[in-house]
Amino acid sequence: MKCYIVDAFTKELFKGNPAAVCILDHWLPNGLMEQIAMENSLSETAFTVRENDHWHLRWFTPGGEIDFCGHATLGTAFVLANFIDPTASRYIFQTRNGKLTVTRNGDQFSMDFPAYTMKPIPVTEAVEKALGVKPVEAYLARDLVCVLADESQVIHCQPNLEKLKQLDGLLCHITAIGTKYDTVSRSFAPKLSVAENPVCGSGHCHIIPVMASKLGKHDLISYQASKRGGELYCHLENGRIAMAGYAVLYAESTLKI
Repeated sequence: MKCYIVDAFTKELFKGNPAAVCILDHWLPNGLMEQIAMENSLSETAFTVRENDHWHLRWFTPGGEIDFCGHATLGTAFVLANFIDPTASRYIFQTRNGKLTVTRNGDQFSMDFPAYTMKPIPVTEAVEKALGVKPVEAYLARDLVCVLADESQVIHCQPNLEKLKQLDGLLCHITAIGTKYDTVSRSFAPKLSVAENPVCGSGHCHIIPVMASKLGKHDLISYQASKRGGELYCHLENGRIAMAGYAVLYAESTLKI
């Protein structure tokens, strides 16, 4: 079985968010895919099987299967474009979250994702203690989004991961208006056995609706201020987000399974 490791949302090796992409002839048992994801020890491992004119795509973290992952979708499209189906300009994926379409434009890949409807919620003492800083606002859908006063607070935030596990939401994202970028954000996923997600595509399906409303614009360039860093080019319209980015190959291997 071929397995590729791709750094997504970047043009440079060792930046962006690394994802493993496994190209399968047929589905493996869930337990085996969970073991592979644990062995890879990356925030996500994607598994894909061709089904007629589209691809069936699933994502696993070291903590189990999830319903949505942006950077591993970008990584999968990159692998298909460079190693499996290089003549295609569009890749259609069937997922637990519905149909996802990725369009290739040169070296850039644009993903069509649903935007989450974000509900404002109170900023509680528990949130402040978990983050070590008091957010200006908080919103909730699948994930929790906390808006901080400025990008410096985002960059220097040192959250208590055990306390983050007690908060609502699958992941916790912190964000603020940037100086060089429209938004600067970070993403934490201790409930999925991932301390910090280097660049979170699904997280920006939560962050962008919040920040687009605050900024009064539909096109935003977002920077994920993790140690690796990454850039996301986003357009919000009619409840959908066109999220574009670049990727680079780190490794190609054969799994002895």
